[in-house]
Amino acid sequence: MAVHDHPHRRPGWHVPFPRRTGTAPASTGPTTAAAAATTGHVFAGLRLLTGFVFLWAFLDKAFGLAYATPSGKGWIDGGSPTKGFLSGVAAGPMESTFHDWAGAPWADWLFMLGLLGIGLALIAGIGLWPAAIAGTAMMALMWIAEWPPARHLSDGTPSMSTNPFADYHLIYAVVLVALAAAGAGATWGLGGAWTRLPLVGRHPWLR
Repeated sequence: MAVHDHPHRRPGWHVPFPRRTGTAPASTGPTTAAAAATTGHVFAGLRLLTGFVFLWAFLDKAFGLAYATPSGKGWIDGGSPTKGFLSGVAAGPMESTFHDWAGAPWADWLFMLGLLGIGLALIAGIGLWPAAIAGTAMMALMWIAEWPPARHLSDGTPSMSTNPFADYHLIYAVVLVALAAAGAGATWGLGGAWTRLPLVGRHPWLR
């Protein structure tokens, strides 16, 4: 952009604004609608995949499907979904607290109900804000439990942390908030019908 001095104007930067003309700009309606539909499908796919992550974690831990949870060690078999993870915490400011929580019935119930509730909400496309709030709290606690900033564990061995801040727990939290903010439940989900319910209309945070 060129700068010109003018005898009757102060020198400086002048931003040209386009003047209105009699010719209207070409309509971009179809293009905009197609882009919106594509965005809706992308968010819907992301919502379903993320929902499956949470729902599968619940199913595997509840029934011992021999993936992360060995067969016969599921919650219904008397196993604890939190004991192995929380008792293995070896760094961070809440290390001893997590050890105390490991295997506690209330911790098992909250963890499993959280996984189930978040997974079902995402799959169905309803209650995305409650799911985002609960999921963000869960991911924050799991981030603290793994404590990526630590270079060494409490016993002095290397932590093998690959990043001092950003890990998959934070990514999941951001995805959950983004899905709720985008109203991603309307496409391939029950979000449209859910938002028309009188209760949800009176309490928008339930959307």
